[in-house]
Amino acid sequence: MLSNPLLTVEQLEEGSKVQYYEMQNGAQIQTEKTISSVARGEGWSSTEYGFFSGAYGLINVFLLMLFFGGVILDKMGIRFTGMMSSGLMFMGALIKWYALSSDFGDAQLFGMDMQVALASLGFAIFGMGAEITGITASKVIVKWFAGKELALAMGLQVAMARIGTAVALAVSLPVARWMGDVSYPVLFGAILLCVGFASYMIYCVMDRKEDASAAAVRMENGEAEEEGFKLSDLKLIFCSKGFWLINLLCLMFYAGVFPFLKFATKLMIYKYDVPESFAGLIPALLPFGTILLTPVFGSLYDRIGRGATLMIIGSVMLTVVHVLFALPVMNYWWFAVIVMIVLGIAFSLVPSAMWPSVPKIIPMKQLGSAYATIFYIQNIGLTMVPWLIGWVIEHFATLRNEAGVIVGYDYTAPMVIFAVFGLCAILISTLLRVEDSKKHYGLEEANMKK
Repeated sequence: MLSNPLLTVEQLEEGSKVQYYEMQNGAQIQTEKTISSVARGEGWSSTEYGFFSGAYGLINVFLLMLFFGGVILDKMGIRFTGMMSSGLMFMGALIKWYALSSDFGDAQLFGMDMQVALASLGFAIFGMGAEITGITASKVIVKWFAGKELALAMGLQVAMARIGTAVALAVSLPVARWMGDVSYPVLFGAILLCVGFASYMIYCVMDRKEDASAAAVRMENGEAEEEGFKLSDLKLIFCSKGFWLINLLCLMFYAGVFPFLKFATKLMIYKYDVPESFAGLIPALLPFGTILLTPVFGSLYDRIGRGATLMIIGSVMLTVVHVLFALPVMNYWWFAVIVMIVLGIAFSLVPSAMWPSVPKIIPMKQLGSAYATIFYIQNIGLTMVPWLIGWVIEHFATLRNEAGVIVGYDYTAPMVIFAVFGLCAILISTLLRVEDSKKHYGLEEANMKK
């Protein structure tokens, strides 16, 4: 049983890495389309880009597909759900590539530029598959590592996913300029998704063998087969205060990170005077830092505990970072690098403790639905916050000359909004710490059983 868990993580990591590459490479589209005329001179406004960015969660949020994906995961199992979600990611990536590589002229769809509409549709389908893939990977890791190095395993999976984020932020803009078209990074991401799908096929073979081995052991010991998931089990999830605090913490924390990354490149250009060709490298420091630190903090949680405390510390660091970005001081590139490194530490602390804490609150058979609900709430933020930030930038942060031509951006207002998300995360993580002391979830206890 569970004979080679490290190989299992390797298969999941490969899939996560390519998933996050495709998810993040669209972040450079805004810089390319609004600053430069390289890609055929097409221009997207901040509002259009905000809509495209927020489209990632459209189907998940408004059609509840992410929640239903969790129910499917608990009911149909890991293998079926993983294959389904991988196919959705690939299809969405192809649609997005087609939209960005085609010239639709002045055509519109539902009153929106055709290219923006189709790219948003593809990103929405991709987002549906990506989020269901995320909850599937989380349940897989809990299945193989419960009572062992659970946080370390999740940290390694997150770290590999961040490699995809870092690569997308760092290379998408140069590749688009080199090829003369912003669609090429997206096409490359679609190809990588095929690699991830193949990796998951290898895992499915291992998982089938593990299930057969576990069934044989139960039969030999005369143990009854575990009761399957029922819809009535959802009541346990929705009635848990600790679970909802984790939910809200995830919403506030990630609302202060992922939407920020979407606009971070332009922040580097207009506030810190970083050249366009290098502007994406500074935000890329954040995911690179988490590659090393998330497994380290995960291992720390496995051995000494203090999960709720780690979440509080990470939330405080997130808030401090956005306050520093908002203040009109130290407008030097090296200062931006230092602040981004601090954000990377915060981005490692909270996920390394938050995701392994969920199985301490919710039983295994409801875990898919639990993670799906958390991801669903998170997607509300990933959908709405980019729209909000894009609107704020266009109406309150855009600097124009007397002729009405855009000459720059002042990112103070958006950074204040991100700082407010950080303050909310501090409050929620503190309440979670108090709730843990009352209900004894074990969030402050080590994951490894002696």
